[in-house]
Amino acid sequence: MKPASVFAAIVLTANAAAVLRAAELQPVTLIAWNAYLHEADVRLQERAAGRQPFLWMDESPDRAARVRRGETAVAPVVGHGTEGVPNGLVHDWIGAVFIPGATIRTLLAVVHDYDNYQHLYRPVVTSSRTLACSDRGQAFQMVWQRKVLFVNAAMQGQYEAHDVLLDARRGYSIAEAVEVREIEGYGHTGERLLPPGTGNGFLWRIRSIARYQERDGGVYLELEAIALTRDIPASLGWLVNPSVTRLSIHSLTATLRQTRDAVLSRSPVETLASCPNPARARRLAKAGPEE
Repeated sequence: MKPASVFAAIVLTANAAAVLRAAELQPVTLIAWNAYLHEADVRLQERAAGRQPFLWMDESPDRAARVRRGETAVAPVVGHGTEGVPNGLVHDWIGAVFIPGATIRTLLAVVHDYDNYQHLYRPVVTSSRTLACSDRGQAFQMVWQRKVLFVNAAMQGQYEAHDVLLDARRGYSIAEAVEVREIEGYGHTGERLLPPGTGNGFLWRIRSIARYQERDGGVYLELEAIALTRDIPASLGWLVNPSVTRLSIHSLTATLRQTRDAVLSRSPVETLASCPNPARARRLAKAGPEE
């Protein structure tokens, strides 16, 4: 996943109630999405450079204390979690969890175990597989499905992911869907993949950013999930918006907890990921043994 990809690929198949008509991704919507991602990248680099707290949870002593006690903190990054763009909506949520006894190595072993996402993140992720691994990053594919209100939404995403280790105890991972396709008639005879950018507009784009820091006898993990969907007709806002908010909170909370549980249950002999990153291993070795 990168703490990122499932970390979010799961998260926001959100607008699924606005399915009264098909909705195709428009160029103006994509331009707005790319501009939003640029702003997110700027915020990330501010944290990585130390001009802002590296972890979102450290911006609030109360939030940090709750996470340290074992709670999962989730909040919208913008407004009530969504921001309108031409013919679409950007969803942006962030969450944090503490994994006691974990190290960055054990966390990334789970994060890169793409072939097992279908087991670690069930029932939402129904299939997953590694496509490629290299020093530059990883590629993987997932199918996830979710029933939202009266709609059963199923999507197939193809992802590219990479890690950046800032030092031996801090790093971040980014996973982005380079292709998202709706599955029409999922689970039934004749199901088919629709072309990218077509269908009901449940999910057009997704990116997840995970930050992690090893301290206090474990690892703090944060995930920011950013997604682009169709807009919600004004006449349906009263019905859809509360469901989108609940789904976003529940999905991000579940993903963080499932990741924590997977790390805690992993035995020492399972620390080698199914998609190891040789460059990352060399950097960790150069940084010295973990304390």
